[in-house]
Amino acid sequence: MARYPLNLPLELKREAEQWATVQGVSLNQFIMWAVAEKVGALRQDLNDPNFPHIVYRRGAAGVPTPEVSGTGIRVQTIVVAAERWGMTPQEIAAEYDLTASQVEEALAFYAAHRAEIDRAIEAEQEQEG
Repeated sequence: MARYPLNLPLELKREAEQWATVQGVSLNQFIMWAVAEKVGALRQDLNDPNFPHIVYRRGAAGVPTPEVSGTGIRVQTIVVAAERWGMTPQEIAAEYDLTASQVEEALAFYAAHRAEIDRAIEAEQEQEG
């Protein structure tokens, strides 16, 4: 095993120590675990380089879901607004505090990944009953 000196901001170190205690592991084990999780996630990078502002994030269920980078707004939310509610890209941008280009990229992503997004929308509708 390799050693690596690590400097953390004090508040981040305190919070990591708290989480390590909750998990019942040492700070060193917690940091190793966190790095391993991040590296594993990066290995499974699903992002489409043709859509640099659409990123996959794993929600509580661990399912990767495409969203507009930095916003938490899922592509499927934008699609439902456009396709089912008949909102224009400008209306969607105003409603979700996005730029028109973010909405356009999300809709272009949908056009390129239609089957995936449609499955996600259907699955969510089934859960809602």
